[in-house]
Amino acid sequence: MLPPPPQAPLLAANRRSALKLGLLGFAGIGAGIGAPALAQVNKGFTHCVASGEPGPDQVLLWTRYASAEETPLKWELAEDADFTRIVVQGDAAASPANDCCARAWAKGLKPGRWYFYRFVAPDGEKSPVGRTKTLPVGKVDKFRIAVFSCSNFGFGWFNAYGHAAEAGDFDLVLHLGDYFYEYARGTYPDAKEGLAERLLPIDEAVTLAGYRERFSTYRNDPDLQRLHQLYPVISMWDDHEVANDAWKDGAENHQPDKEGPYAVRESVAEKAYREWLPVSEAYWAQYEIGKLATLFRLETRHLARDKPFDLGDLMKGKRGPELEAALAAFRDGAWRDPNRTLMGAEQEAWLTKGLKGSAKAGKPWQVLAQQIIMGQFGFGKDLIAGMTKDVDAGMRARILAANRAQQSGIPYAMDMWSGYPAARERLYQSALDANANLLVLAGDSHNAWAFDHTHQNERVGVEMAGQSVTSPGYEHYLGWIKPDALAQDVMAASPALKWCDTSQRGYLAVELTPKAATGEYRFLSTVRQKSTALAGTKRMTVLAGQRKFS
Repeated sequence: MLPPPPQAPLLAANRRSALKLGLLGFAGIGAGIGAPALAQVNKGFTHCVASGEPGPDQVLLWTRYASAEETPLKWELAEDADFTRIVVQGDAAASPANDCCARAWAKGLKPGRWYFYRFVAPDGEKSPVGRTKTLPVGKVDKFRIAVFSCSNFGFGWFNAYGHAAEAGDFDLVLHLGDYFYEYARGTYPDAKEGLAERLLPIDEAVTLAGYRERFSTYRNDPDLQRLHQLYPVISMWDDHEVANDAWKDGAENHQPDKEGPYAVRESVAEKAYREWLPVSEAYWAQYEIGKLATLFRLETRHLARDKPFDLGDLMKGKRGPELEAALAAFRDGAWRDPNRTLMGAEQEAWLTKGLKGSAKAGKPWQVLAQQIIMGQFGFGKDLIAGMTKDVDAGMRARILAANRAQQSGIPYAMDMWSGYPAARERLYQSALDANANLLVLAGDSHNAWAFDHTHQNERVGVEMAGQSVTSPGYEHYLGWIKPDALAQDVMAASPALKWCDTSQRGYLAVELTPKAATGEYRFLSTVRQKSTALAGTKRMTVLAGQRKFS
């Protein structure tokens, strides 16, 4: 049996400890995997390799081979990095019609095994060697997942990816969306905020060529390439893979009069997404981690999501009794509308069935891998009291509006699950009916959160929402209040929130065992320079069956 790669402790303290453990070269099993070559070439293997969609007996392989015409490729998957024990091999094609990206299913594999793979061109050129792993079956004592979201190229270096690649202590990677950002150069980040070495493409991604260019830019990053090279990745999109604050029929950052029909933009964005990532055609899916857990990959953004409410529009021009009446009517009416949805009836029914099946099989964990925060939080009095006169007028107005809505029992975050309370309650109830133990994973907010979830005074489970790879959090916008004070202010106003960090970038390391689920929030010391040093960590643990943080 092939041994696993050497594992770091759940806490990999810094680059020095990783070096000491021999992890950077993946001593032993990974000795044959060199770092990806990053020459900027326009032919041949240009963007290393990747794998995804793991199952107990299969995995989806990916590479890109640039050529002016369709090129047949061979692929090989072996038990060793030297390919002396090839297990399965096959054919793939890299075509300009798919931006020269090639994908192939490797099937007939054994569960819970590490494998090595590569692609071979007709002239004998070989791609870099990739490493992947199938999902386990039967008893599983431990399973580790690295969780990422919100990776904005212009705001800084992808040190979080680099740290996870160095750590070597994962079985799987999850990317919860905002894999890239669609904005034009000079917009988020603007010229002052962005790194000169990390300039985005000039134009906003709107066309097929634009989205392909965005993928190419991001996938040239060495840390992102290395992460894909070393682990199978389960990916899902959020809004920025198309446009900011997207919903089923549009997005905040889409102007039909200038950019054409939204359906066309969404279609070409999806095509590029499926070309450039090893993802299946399924919009949602479940993955069985032996007898330990079921991981459900949800779609909450593009297929069924109703348009988010805009509290600013609701409150605009209203004062006094008129505002009171408008907020009360919204709170008791449109906001609670049972017909509003994030996932749609078909996906909700699929999830309900899956939760029942997983819990009935005796699996300790039902893990929801999805894009947006499910917990509800608000802001306390200290945030508003500390606002100074030089606070941007637009920011001041938004905070005051959010505070006024909160006083009427309305959360400010209409783009999260809190903007769709009936849909959230249906999910909670289906989990309770199934006797499931929910572990909700989320991204999107750029900050780190840990929530207990309850429904009608019954515990449902917990949520670990991870911080961003580089995208700025509240520290970027609420500079008049110190991060520690802001965290205390938010927690005081949010009973279900057990911990948060609003100022650091990084990723979430999750460890599942039959007895407990532990999330370790790993905070990088910087994203403005290349470094994989950690500034610190925070652990949150939930015991199996407790459905609340210890």
